[in-house]
Amino acid sequence: EVLPERCVQIAKRELLFLGPVGLIMYLGGVFFINRQRSSTAMTVMADLGERMVRENLKVWIYPEGTRNDNGDLLPFKKGAFYLAVQAQVPIVPVVYSSFSSFYNTKKKFFTSGTVTVQVLEAIPTSGLTAADFPALVDTCHRAMRTTFLHISKTPQENGATAGSGVQPAQ
Repeated sequence: EVLPERCVQIAKRELLFLGPVGLIMYLGGVFFINRQRSSTAMTVMADLGERMVRENLKVWIYPEGTRNDNGDLLPFKKGAFYLAVQAQVPIVPVVYSSFSSFYNTKKKFFTSGTVTVQVLEAIPTSGLTAADFPALVDTCHRAMRTTFLHISKTPQENGATAGSGVQPAQ
C-alpha cells in the first residue's frame, strides 16, 4: 500500500529464510540478492536493470544493506548506484529517522515511538557511467546522512546537531 506503483524491492537473501516474513516477501515479488557471492548479485542487478527499462519498474533499495544501531549511516553498497546508472533512472533518496529510542537491538524489543520519513530531491543519473559511481555514491550518502542526523536529532561527530539546510522534496 505504501510503495509507488510498479515498485519492487531488493533485499538480502538471508531474509528469505525468516519464516513467514520471508515467504511474504517472496510472494510480494521481492528480489533477493546473495551478498556473499558478488557475481550472483551483479547478475541479479543486471537482469533487474533490464526489467526496469522494459517493464517501467521502480526499485526500492536499502543502500546500507543493514540498518545499524550506532546512530549514523553505514557506508553504502554500490549495487543501487550500478542499477540506477545502468537503467539511466534518477535516484530518489528516502530517509528514515533512527528508531533507537524505541527499539532495543540487543533484546529485539519494541516500545512505542515515531519514525520520520523524508523524501529528498531526485538525483539524476542521465549520462553517467561507471566512472561516476564514487561521486554519485558520495553525493547520495552525504545528502541522506545530513537528513538522517537532522530528523533523528542525533549529534554529528563534532558534537553539533545537523543543520536545517535540508528541505523536504516538493
